Amino acid sequence: MMEQTATSGNLSRKVISIAAGEAHTLALSGDGKLYSWGRGTFGRLGTGSEADQPFPVLVKFFGSDADREEKLRIVGIAAGAYHSLALAGSVFVLNLDPFLDGQIGGTGENSLVPCLLEGFLGLGPPGSATKDYEMQNGKPLKISSVKAGGMMSMAIDSLGSLWMWGNFPHPLQSQSVEGQIALVSSASPVPIWNFHGHTVVKVACGNEHVVALVSAGETYEANDLICYSWGGNNHGQLGLGDNESRLSPEVIEAFNLGSPWSVYEISCGAYHTALLALSKGSSDILESVCFTFGLGDNGQLGHGTTQSLLSPELVHGLPQNTFLTSVDCGLFHTCVVSSAGDVWSWGMEKGLGLCPDARFTGTDSGDASSPLLIPCSGMYSPRFQEPLQVACGAAHTVLVADSGYKIWSWGRGRSGVLGNGKMVDCYAPTISLWPTLVEDFKEQDSNNARPNENYREKNPEHNVEMEKRLSAAMEEMAVLRSKLSVMERYASMLHGSIFGKPFQEQEIPPSIQSSGAFDIAKEWDNMLESSDQGKLLRLEMFYKDMLASVKDKLLKRRIQDIVKECLKSTAARSTG
Repeated sequence: MMEQTATSGNLSRKVISIAAGEAHTLALSGDGKLYSWGRGTFGRLGTGSEADQPFPVLVKFFGSDADREEKLRIVGIAAGAYHSLALAGSVFVLNLDPFLDGQIGGTGENSLVPCLLEGFLGLGPPGSATKDYEMQNGKPLKISSVKAGGMMSMAIDSLGSLWMWGNFPHPLQSQSVEGQIALVSSASPVPIWNFHGHTVVKVACGNEHVVALVSAGETYEANDLICYSWGGNNHGQLGLGDNESRLSPEVIEAFNLGSPWSVYEISCGAYHTALLALSKGSSDILESVCFTFGLGDNGQLGHGTTQSLLSPELVHGLPQNTFLTSVDCGLFHTCVVSSAGDVWSWGMEKGLGLCPDARFTGTDSGDASSPLLIPCSGMYSPRFQEPLQVACGAAHTVLVADSGYKIWSWGRGRSGVLGNGKMVDCYAPTISLWPTLVEDFKEQDSNNARPNENYREKNPEHNVEMEKRLSAAMEEMAVLRSKLSVMERYASMLHGSIFGKPFQEQEIPPSIQSSGAFDIAKEWDNMLESSDQGKLLRLEMFYKDMLASVKDKLLKRRIQDIVKECLKSTAARSTG
């Protein structure tokens, strides 16, 4: 890949963070702009409507106020099941979709556009901590990061305190009945005081449970993080050795202060948890490992079985001497990425996250109970060039690679959640439409106009014409992508009915890929020659079934014709 320079133009094309919800995806660009795509119901995309978006669109926070929009810089993003969070550089959080349980704060009603969460305007813990912080740093306390999952939202402030809102397990207000925890609903941020005097460094949550990395002392130092968990635990997702729910945070003993492992990344699925850790006794930073625990019904723990685990266990299917840079959990699948560009996934339907109604058929079907390598189909195959982060939704996975300048996605593609302009499932990584068409037009226009800047300033109609061209091109692209999506769905259904598995891009005949010409007789012979016994038998069965259906239809039509002829003859005799 060509070396990128840190210009504003390049920053707008570079993704620095991604997040995935149930069926939507968020991307944060280097210039502080937020893009969203996928399912739009409940306003989770922040576009002003509930329409689905099949490719990335810019989220506007101040509508037509161009000046405020240009000055705004988003520094953090998060996605829950049906809501989104965006963090700006001041003491407020911008929210998309105030959903029924108030997980993004505010009124508790749906919002189709970003709204300010005013619960943080008076931010500050009790006592003198806030005043001390402001005196020492000369600035007010701010939110430093946001996180979301299920129906809840979380934030960590610059003092290291944790805040939660939505539908979440509150240590003081939640109740437990017969092992089940009753979650608390709050439309406003609530501080979690259990870690007062310590620094919450990272936090993750599933549908009902929370996992946090917290400093042993007041401030964070290397290798002194302790892992806590609390909330629902009916599948062992807290990693505490049993399936009893916890109202208050408890230390996961495998990762206490005396643990040989130093946890540096955490992620929660609906009912399972994954962590990345380094050995404290090793001087080699490449020796990182992955631990999982919780629900294992679909192989999402990666231990070769579908059993649930009450305590953390190492995932042994990953290569040794590899540094794992990112981990994320979907609804029923898990994915990790190495610094070398290898991507492994495990769990529901070959680790792709695909839900039961989108399963493979035949011998290729089934969940992956051990890590599977997800190959890149590009020139660096099977590795992805310079990967940054992976994010898992309910049934899809998104990967940022090429130092942030390229997005790959795979899994369930309905509602356009893969960002490739299509609505079909992808069983192998596919390139998302990034950068957006708008950015490409801007760059082209900028390159063409550089020698003529004075002309542009004196002729504002140039900008109007550019907007018209851009609008027309985007409309044409939308029509073409809609037609392409319909054609792909038809081809996929036809291919699936014949061969028993979805159509994949690499199965396109070479003659079409190279020249566009297609010798159907030659390609048919080539396909038969390369088919194994099972594929040939399936073709024979499909041919016999089709032939029988055609003969049956012909017979029915012949009978209908005979009946019609008889009726005409009878009618003629009666009138005669």
